[in-house]
Amino acid sequence: MEHRKAPSYLNFDKKNYPWKPDTDYRKQPQLYRVGKGEQGVLICEPYKSEIGQFWRFRTPEIAIESSEMIYKMFLGYIQENDFVGGDMARKYLQMGYTRARRYANYRGGRKYQKQKNYQLNERGTGDPEKAKSAEIFYQKYKLAAAHAIYKHLKADWQKRYG
Repeated sequence: MEHRKAPSYLNFDKKNYPWKPDTDYRKQPQLYRVGKGEQGVLICEPYKSEIGQFWRFRTPEIAIESSEMIYKMFLGYIQENDFVGGDMARKYLQMGYTRARRYANYRGGRKYQKQKNYQLNERGTGDPEKAKSAEIFYQKYKLAAAHAIYKHLKADWQKRYG
């Protein structure tokens, strides 16, 4: 029998997590860390509230509208040299892709069966429409990640703050 690793969120170390919900990252941007992938995306205010309200992927049409709005916000942030806002918008675009893929792969977006010791659910049981939503977000995410100003701001940020 193949051993599967349990979801990482089961052993979440809140105390040592670098992003804090009570920090205003616009007022204290130096406290922001880039991290891996989407880390901190559902915590960092005020960006979470500004961007999160537009984050939707239920249908491809909704995903188009959502990803375009978030990408527009991304451009606005980086044009203002607001790296934290730009990185958060990029994370929401990435999360649109990954969450829509999860719903495309697994019915109800549930990868693990909590009641069965977090055994993986069967892949391929999800919603094929979500695969289209995922692709829409993926294209915007790639545009954001490759944007020259964003890449420059990110490199500078990582040199200064990590």
